[in-house]
Amino acid sequence: MSAEPLPTAEPESPASPASPAPKNIRLTLLGVMLAMLLAMLDNAIVGTSMPTIVGDLGGLAHISWVVTAYTLATAASTPVWGKFGDLFGRKRIFLASVVVFLLGSVLSGAAQSMGQLIGFRAVQGLGAGGIAALAFALIGSLVSPRERGRYQGMTATVMAIGTVGGPLVGGLVADHLGWRWAFYVNIPLGLLALVWCAVLLKLPATRGGARVDWPGIALMTLTISSVVLAATWAGTRYAWGSWQILGLAATAAAGLALFLASQRRAPEPVLPLRVFADRNFRLACVMVFGAGAVMFGATLYLPLFQQSVQGASATNSGLLLLPLMLPIALVSNIAGKVMSKTGTYKIFPVLGGAFLTVGCALLATMDTGTSRAVSGVYMALVGIGLGFLMQMTTTIAQNSVEMRDLGVASAGVTLFRTIGGSLGVAVFGSLFNHATEAAPEGGHGHLSAIATGTHQIFLVAAGLCALTFVAALFIKEVPLRGKPTPPSAQTSPTPPTTAMPPGQGRVTHVTQRDETDRIAKGASRP
Repeated sequence: MSAEPLPTAEPESPASPASPAPKNIRLTLLGVMLAMLLAMLDNAIVGTSMPTIVGDLGGLAHISWVVTAYTLATAASTPVWGKFGDLFGRKRIFLASVVVFLLGSVLSGAAQSMGQLIGFRAVQGLGAGGIAALAFALIGSLVSPRERGRYQGMTATVMAIGTVGGPLVGGLVADHLGWRWAFYVNIPLGLLALVWCAVLLKLPATRGGARVDWPGIALMTLTISSVVLAATWAGTRYAWGSWQILGLAATAAAGLALFLASQRRAPEPVLPLRVFADRNFRLACVMVFGAGAVMFGATLYLPLFQQSVQGASATNSGLLLLPLMLPIALVSNIAGKVMSKTGTYKIFPVLGGAFLTVGCALLATMDTGTSRAVSGVYMALVGIGLGFLMQMTTTIAQNSVEMRDLGVASAGVTLFRTIGGSLGVAVFGSLFNHATEAAPEGGHGHLSAIATGTHQIFLVAAGLCALTFVAALFIKEVPLRGKPTPPSAQTSPTPPTTAMPPGQGRVTHVTQRDETDRIAKGASRP
């Protein structure tokens, strides 16, 4: 009996004949990691160069839009890139996103006005959204969830290098090459990643012909844009209760309602609601939302506390985050290897939520007398929690969906991380600004106000982490998909070892999701 092909499913599977041999997977993934590093370094490098940019182009009143345009385009485009990858091939769409990012980099470096720079940064953000969404989907296409832990340390290491190295590279570029090279520096690394992936990344061809959900894309873009703008402006440009913020909130709510209705009717929805039917996927989104808020808040406000209150040098500001970033890379690598060896994974997000809660609670106790050594220990606890949690949530989400929805699942997790970071920074910024505005006159009063603002930030963060911990407790430890049976074994006439009742035919030990993957793979063969 023949199975009807799934026209929208991409038959990319770790066991596919077109996938690289296991010994080549690390080499192949290195190209994907280079593209991820490219996107992570960019924001830090550009941020360091902003004073020089304003001095040359002017437009100080619009400087925030250089970041906002990038963030807005990244968040709004992430789910679209993920869906396009599922429909038209993850490799080709990933390469297209790298090209868009490089185009935005070239145009940004050549900008002659602040308005042009803002527009070109939006182009960069579009490309970054695709890189973020599809990098994890490609990893999922090459490596089964059970084996993925062996490689998640690579992703955590890239995150650490980007966070720590970005300000260092940005300072060197701004001091010796000029601000335009903050964008041009992306070109050699981006071209290397592009060629690397084009040559070494081997995935099966995808059958096209699927309908694109343009109404859903428009409504989703409206909703995400409203949320990001409200999070960016609330408490800074406009008050939380202002008509501008309330209007954006109402627009986001109405857009969400219309978007959900459209997804139920669309023949091929951009964000299929079926992925949210799985409890583990929903919980993974909750956990990554909390982790994203803590990650963004910690990397923004901890260096400020260290420099202002503890007297740390701002010259190498990226190095101040080493106590946070090194545990992330180390713990993520260890947890991934244990997961691949044992198949056990629920314990890691539970531990991650616990460490995050304790670490943030201890950071909330810091004052003007806290030493850098003590704060470093507290930061390390937060880093351990993020190491247990960040990469594991992606694996849990990808293991919860069918292969045809792998891009959507990866993009969904990335989107919730971005939204969590945006809303977290907005709330944290309001708390910090309120504390510093109420500071008494004098240097000591200013330092006390910064310490008070930091205390309030991490007190709220600890509460958010506690919710993340609770969510982790409800994760159902569904067996991770391991290495599928090789094609030769699937066609072998050897009978199964398990005796079956007469009349039921041959039964293989696969889940319904695995059966879908097998059918999709078989449909792609000539």
